[in-house]
Amino acid sequence: MKFGVIANLQRPGADEIIVRLVRWIEEKQVSCYFCEELRDAASGNIEIVDREDLPAISEVILSMGGDGTLLATARLVGSRGIPILGINIGSLGFLTEQTPETLERNLDRLVSGDYSIQERMVLTTRILNDERSEPLHALNDVVIGRKDIRMVHLALYSNGDYICSYAADGLIISTPTGSTAYCLAVGGPILNPEMDALIASPIAPHTLTSRPLIFSAEEELTLEVESDTDEANLSLDGQTSISLKNSDKVSICKGDYYVRLIRFRENSFYKVLRSKLQWGVLPLQSKNRSGE
Repeated sequence: MKFGVIANLQRPGADEIIVRLVRWIEEKQVSCYFCEELRDAASGNIEIVDREDLPAISEVILSMGGDGTLLATARLVGSRGIPILGINIGSLGFLTEQTPETLERNLDRLVSGDYSIQERMVLTTRILNDERSEPLHALNDVVIGRKDIRMVHLALYSNGDYICSYAADGLIISTPTGSTAYCLAVGGPILNPEMDALIASPIAPHTLTSRPLIFSAEEELTLEVESDTDEANLSLDGQTSISLKNSDKVSICKGDYYVRLIRFRENSFYKVLRSKLQWGVLPLQSKNRSGE
């Protein structure tokens, strides 16, 4: 099995984890490729390659950092279908659910085939009135939001059928994977990430009747900027940003490929919800004044 490695060295403890990974690679004598940012940590059988070349030569890619690192890795892999193992270094980490404590054991399990693949839906986005616009992809979400202090005005369509207009700070279109990200922060629903669906969640809407909507993955959503004075900002997974202007139309639909994440049987989605968010944990009841 040929491993490719991407890591965020800015995370606390990242250097120590890379040292452990190098030691494991040398002990097991497996083929491994590091992206160029990890050049100083490479030794032995480890080769240094350009980050963009990793998917072409790797059978598995280790994404070591936070969820942002894994989102960037997923965008790099694209439609090639290379499985990704996310190893969380530091923060909460819904996508990078594996911890450094189990690093060597989980790598052994990868080599022995003791794992499963979970396919995650992606979004494909196009700016319809820009002939130069290339399809853009997102694993978590596509957000059209305000570019300055003023709210944005957006119209939402599904398969060409007008749904409603928003006066808000923005609108999030997310996948089930992204339902525990920005979508959750604005009060959106949580969906099992193995589902195929689209979620539209307004950000600070200026009406009490604007609530999140869930659409079939077969629907194509179109958002149109409706303001004469305001510009808007299009972002994908919080990492790619494009400016929009009045009358720009953005198409968002299910992508034609899946991101393939490596999972181990003991880490179910619901277990992650309970452990990361304390989901469903009842609050502690305080004692009354009599101590009962």
